Amino acid sequence: MLTQPKPAFTEKKFIVTLIFVTSLFLMWGLLHSMSDSLNKHFQDVLHVSKGQSGLIQLSVFGAYAVMSIPAGYFLKKFGYKSGVILGLLLFASGTFLFIPAADARSFDFFRVALFIIGCGMATLETVAHPFAAALGDQRTSDQRLNFSQSFNAVGTIIGPQIAAYFLFSSANENSPDLSSVKTLYVGVGCVILLIAIAFVFIKIPVLTDPHGATAAIDPAAVNVDTAPSKKLCQHKHFVWAVVAQFFNVAAQAGTWAYFINYGRDVMGFDNGTAVKYMSVFMAMMAAGRFVGTYLMRFIAPNKLLALFALGSILMCVIVAQGLGWTSYIALMMVNFFFSIMFPTIFSLGLKNLGSHTQQASSFISMGVVGGAFFPLIMGQIANHDVAKAYYLPIICYVVIFFYGYKLYKVKE
Repeated sequence: MLTQPKPAFTEKKFIVTLIFVTSLFLMWGLLHSMSDSLNKHFQDVLHVSKGQSGLIQLSVFGAYAVMSIPAGYFLKKFGYKSGVILGLLLFASGTFLFIPAADARSFDFFRVALFIIGCGMATLETVAHPFAAALGDQRTSDQRLNFSQSFNAVGTIIGPQIAAYFLFSSANENSPDLSSVKTLYVGVGCVILLIAIAFVFIKIPVLTDPHGATAAIDPAAVNVDTAPSKKLCQHKHFVWAVVAQFFNVAAQAGTWAYFINYGRDVMGFDNGTAVKYMSVFMAMMAAGRFVGTYLMRFIAPNKLLALFALGSILMCVIVAQGLGWTSYIALMMVNFFFSIMFPTIFSLGLKNLGSHTQQASSFISMGVVGGAFFPLIMGQIANHDVAKAYYLPIICYVVIFFYGYKLYKVKE
């Protein structure tokens, strides 16, 4: 009996494309973590409450509800490359709107700019996840997505450091003209434009049509729809992936949004110190993704997802006690266990959808809208006790546990 060779992580012809696609994950990780630093900065400079500052996450993640489905249709009609360029242009446009928003000192104007940035990120996430999954064997798509998402975590490490320099240095922390915010976001916008220009000149290899496989191709290696008579909404593992992603990003957005407040209120740090610890917080997510990618060689992705969800539940209970360094270390560990959830849910939800894959990607991306509402709810509790607010994400991780334990299964 011949032993089947292990499927490759990717193919040589896809390496350059995968590198560029991975750079997109890094950029939206950078912007997500920078927007969390804006919460505290706007509380100080524009005098908004913790609850009101949660509207920042509503603006960014709310854009996913608006843009994910159109982005899916755009992707299906014009392809991956055009989808990436559209997302990058929207992304850059939003950053440049920080100039008039800062000049007007308008929190609402900033929210408009952040909404447009969110539209760009929604487009990129809708495109980049199936794009990375398509760059090789379907059986290793979980590994590729977790690898690319590891660099998303690298972006979240860099973001707070950049934000700390521009927003919370002694010269800029209480700058009344918000010039530091303008400088920060215009600089990021210029980098994004350069990436968009580079994508114009990238030659994308021909990708295998996921529903055009022949009998000569191992059906497990490609994304073949095993139940072609079903409509997309009848694929239960996909529907539950949308639900799980909604709660996953809800937990992420709430946990990240009040990390700096936790450092201030529970640990007694100043803003600069709290933001520096946020980079350690994000480094834990990067570590979790690299560790998770390795462990998936031995542990089924759904089982690892369920185990990490249990770890997050335990850590949240400890965080909510406000026990000083014990709870603060547990808060760091929440991000370690959170690490693999987004890409793993995404990959499991796209399994065996064939021609539905691109449309499914847009719906799973739309699940990110969970992050629009949860910080507002957590903010109301955080106004009174930021530690107790961390009981709320437990609800989200319970849903994710059940998805990884049972609801991920593909049914023909």
